[in-house]
Amino acid sequence: MTILVTGSAGHLGEAILRTLRGRGSPVHGVDLKTSAWTDAVGSIIEPGFVRAQMDGVTAVIHTATLHKPHVATHSRQDFIDTNVTGTLNLLEAAVAAGVKSFVFTSTTSAFGSQLRPEAGQAAVWVTEDLPPVPRNIYGTTKLMAENLCELFFRERGLPVVILRTSRFFPEDDDDPAMRAAYAPDNAQANELLYRRLDIADAVSAHLLAVERGPEIGFARYIVSATTPFEPRHLATLALDAADVVQTLYPDCEQLYADRGWRLFPQIDRVYVNDRARRELGWRPEFDFAHVLSSLREGRDFRSALAREVGSKGYHDTLFDDGPYPVAK
Repeated sequence: MTILVTGSAGHLGEAILRTLRGRGSPVHGVDLKTSAWTDAVGSIIEPGFVRAQMDGVTAVIHTATLHKPHVATHSRQDFIDTNVTGTLNLLEAAVAAGVKSFVFTSTTSAFGSQLRPEAGQAAVWVTEDLPPVPRNIYGTTKLMAENLCELFFRERGLPVVILRTSRFFPEDDDDPAMRAAYAPDNAQANELLYRRLDIADAVSAHLLAVERGPEIGFARYIVSATTPFEPRHLATLALDAADVVQTLYPDCEQLYADRGWRLFPQIDRVYVNDRARRELGWRPEFDFAHVLSSLREGRDFRSALAREVGSKGYHDTLFDDGPYPVAK
């Protein structure tokens, strides 16, 4: 099996390439940018380039995308071209080449406005059954691409698994208030309670999706660290999240105090990965319990793969007021 990985110079693409090459598995990486993990440089917007990459390919992992950080720097048409037309080109070429499994990396941003409860309301319990309501062109085009994937399954019989991933980037938060209040490792440790994913777990989910895709046919899965929360916690999470966390993990307060860390006072949504664990057999390793275990042992809570891939940023330009500009 030869796997084509798009976005091979990006965080997830590189992580997948590193893992597959480390196993000696045949893999072909493509990206707009040159990198040690990119075998062919070109754009998925170009149908001819895409078709040329499919020779001998039996599975596709499509991670290439314009991301939320590009909303302030790229046009809506750029998002349509890359996220929608690029995905269409890959789907058409995959069918023509007889590809047996197609995995599309989507985003929990597809849920959009559903993730922000009104003041005084409980946190949102986010499962695959929650209807998506995108808030910007990023979420909109990812949802459009998801629908193209479903269409190709229905009309052409292409097995497709869509993975709606939560945050796995290591860069600082785009919110100035968050950056001012929390060190990056503190904030990202907190996010593993409800909205973050270690890149090693993201890779394992994608490889399982490739393997299980032909028998599954079509599915969408939320891919995020396993939350310790239950629906009964949702009302309190919106008011006093720290109290819930300290009740579940009594030694958390001291472990955090020793590092000068703080828990978030409120949590507005909880991503639920039950379906991915049940149907894919996915077993994410890096959750909040792992964070606390790492703190007890004085080690980094991030995976070795996350440390190897490191920070890449999303733009060639450096910005003075944050890791990337924020759309107004």
